[in-house]
Amino acid sequence: MDAAGTTLKTALDDVSAEIDRQFDLLLPIPADPRANLYRAMRHAAIGGGKRLRPLLVSATARIFGVDRSCIARAGTAIECIHVYSLIHDDLPAMDDDDMRRGKPTVHRAFDEATAILAGDCLHALAFEILADEATHSDPFVRIDLSGELARAAGPSGMAGGQMMDLEAEKSSFDLQTVTRLQAMKTGALIACSVEMGAILGRVAPEGRTGLRGYARDVGLAFQIADDILDAEGDEALAGKKLRKDGDAGKETFLSLLGPERAKEQARLLVDQAIAHLHSYGPEADLLRDIARYTLERDR
Repeated sequence: MDAAGTTLKTALDDVSAEIDRQFDLLLPIPADPRANLYRAMRHAAIGGGKRLRPLLVSATARIFGVDRSCIARAGTAIECIHVYSLIHDDLPAMDDDDMRRGKPTVHRAFDEATAILAGDCLHALAFEILADEATHSDPFVRIDLSGELARAAGPSGMAGGQMMDLEAEKSSFDLQTVTRLQAMKTGALIACSVEMGAILGRVAPEGRTGLRGYARDVGLAFQIADDILDAEGDEALAGKKLRKDGDAGKETFLSLLGPERAKEQARLLVDQAIAHLHSYGPEADLLRDIARYTLERDR
């Protein structure tokens, strides 16, 4: 593995360990009837997953010298939203999946009612973390973080994209519609991760143009790579059921573009994402490595 790959692997391992540590501290199991709820939250949140979103928060915030404890808390907040969405997406009413991150989904390990509540609680925990002074001393920064995450998670972001994804089983979407769907369902939280890192660094909105372009292109490249993995990947490595979209008859980047054009488009998006960082020096190398990683991952 080259030096860049080693740096990225180290960063992924460090962020994963820190997020697990944060969840362990935030979710002690109480000695009362809520115990199973906490066990379910821990089952979903601790261990496994790429931790890409917290890593993007960290890689962006570190450019601007943000304190590590602030980064860890903001990264945990966005991971709360991501994990809650996975719990709910896996439910029988949505994707009806049995495996996630190499272990039984929450509704299989516990039950549907507990899974719903676990997702609800992780959603609430995200904003509890961001509202706390421990995340940042400046209340305006905390407000900006909370607003950004709320928009990314709601009807104009992830949840809206999930609704479009459900409709995709009954409709034939063109490339423009699939691109919008994925920019909301997957891309919104990825973009939010970069935005939150910039907010922590007190970068003015007008100074975030390059970072926003980077995040937009990385988000789409990530989803195209996901579509390719869903069609060609190894379920044992992925830790979840694959080839679901094709079985459901959904249009994807892969079905609309074909394998070769999809792979070429993903490569172009990664190149564009890296080009958006032209005003930054070596301090943004981790962001560049993350962009390349979207094409190289196997899960």
